[in-house]
Amino acid sequence: MMETKKPKGKISNLCPECGGSIMFVEEKAEDVCVQCGLIMNERQVDFSHSGKRAYTSQERNSREQNGAPISIMLPDMGLSTVIDTQKITNPDLKRAAKWNTRITWQKRNLLIATTELKRIGSNINLPTHVKEEAMRLYIEAFKRKLLRGRSINAMVAACLYIACRRKGIPRTLQEILEEASVAPKEVRRSISILMKEFKLKTQITDPVALIPRYVTDLGLGSEIVALTSKILTAYVSNFPISGIDPKGLCAGAIYIACKLRNIDFTQLQIATSVGITEVTLRSRYKELKKKLKISL
Repeated sequence: MMETKKPKGKISNLCPECGGSIMFVEEKAEDVCVQCGLIMNERQVDFSHSGKRAYTSQERNSREQNGAPISIMLPDMGLSTVIDTQKITNPDLKRAAKWNTRITWQKRNLLIATTELKRIGSNINLPTHVKEEAMRLYIEAFKRKLLRGRSINAMVAACLYIACRRKGIPRTLQEILEEASVAPKEVRRSISILMKEFKLKTQITDPVALIPRYVTDLGLGSEIVALTSKILTAYVSNFPISGIDPKGLCAGAIYIACKLRNIDFTQLQIATSVGITEVTLRSRYKELKKKLKISL
């Protein structure tokens, strides 16, 4: 009788079926009984390549992982099969490769949404975790059939806005609307639908969080950042800001800080840099000055 060759691995514990030894097969990441072949545990995390450096091409090839990591930013989670059509001679396989290139409308919808989400996210410099949160929200909306009769691009913009609010990223709705390829009315309608359907609660954009970016764009220093933050914090703590454009409050506070430090910046320069009109800046400036009793 031929002796069965035992695979290499560490033997531990006993098999509950036959009492044989249990060992870990590193190649398959499984705990297997060497006597009856019962698999005790499978699909374990592969630690065989973790923490190992590669100094030569041979070492790198032997330690590299099998493909790219799974990502929600890929329409099929990166698990689709691609058939190479260059060296196919079998007619049946050619037919299979042809059908493999045709995707369903569900996958096409997610592909369009992912492309639009990446475009807007890159243009307004959103971090990866915010884009992934927006994609999860979009997929859930897709599963609940909220996209019927609605624009894909509008729903993507709405998901990005809600993701920014939930993650505390200082991006205003106006910034997203400027990058969206649909009418602002459709995006606002999509936001309302998502908020109602998922029963979401998002915080109002904190104008204090927007200050460092606008001050940096104007080329001003940390002193103006600190002074502007102090002015806005005092205002937000004592007065309601619901319905007020946070960019207008930032612009008004920056203008007051510049006046207090005798820095020569015109209202037009600040308004253009922040992205509002001079009328809005003057209104917020007068309001901040009056309610906070600031004397210039």
